Amino acid sequence: MSVRHWGHGDQPALLLHCTLAHAGSWAGLARHLAEHLSMTAPDLPAHGAGPAADPTGDFHDQATELAMAHLPDGPVHLIGHSFGATVALRLALDAPERVRSLTLFEPVLFCAADGPGRAAHDAAFAPHVDAMERGDTAAAARVFLGIWGSESFDDLPPSQQAYVTDRIWIPKATEPTLVHDRADMLSRLPELPVPTLVVEGAKSHPVVAEINTRLASDIPKATRHFINGASHMAPITHPQRGAEAIIQFHETL
Repeated sequence: MSVRHWGHGDQPALLLHCTLAHAGSWAGLARHLAEHLSMTAPDLPAHGAGPAADPTGDFHDQATELAMAHLPDGPVHLIGHSFGATVALRLALDAPERVRSLTLFEPVLFCAADGPGRAAHDAAFAPHVDAMERGDTAAAARVFLGIWGSESFDDLPPSQQAYVTDRIWIPKATEPTLVHDRADMLSRLPELPVPTLVVEGAKSHPVVAEINTRLASDIPKATRHFINGASHMAPITHPQRGAEAIIQFHETL
């Protein structure tokens, strides 16, 4: 199954998952939104049962093209998490007329951060880069999940460890857009007309606060929300709180 559907609300929503996950990661949050939205969640390239990534093309381009193909004809609520949130943001920038609202759970748009949080992230991430250079995918996965995961690599069952290590090349593939702004998203933020909810866990890595501060400042119709006790994986670890934030935001539209 490469596309999942939940809910029977009268408004459509497209949900885009984080790196190393799949569409099923939205199941908990979707249960709390079932009365409110009719939701579609595709597996992004190289994730779940999604299509293989084309190594000759840009990875963020491919994810954006796949997500664009799932946009309904009428305006949709876009909801994204982490990498998926950066894809959702790009869709809203490219086709704002097709987006009713935008909810971004901790978009990892690193080019939006340039303070001590970004420096701390890059220092913590350096061992991942070193591990990838020497071909130690398990060590690279340990570092990555240590920063961004809700569980440590060694606590995962063998099947999930294999799933992660088989895809641990993906963070590097996202760097042209997320680190170097290849899609020119930052300069377009002040032109985004879409009502936007920017969400973060109160316990998340400091780089998240720097990114979300920039987005909340530059996007004209942005609202910022914090989930107490949560970190980066809030849509999975705190699905009810995440859903409540979305419903309250939609009530303001």
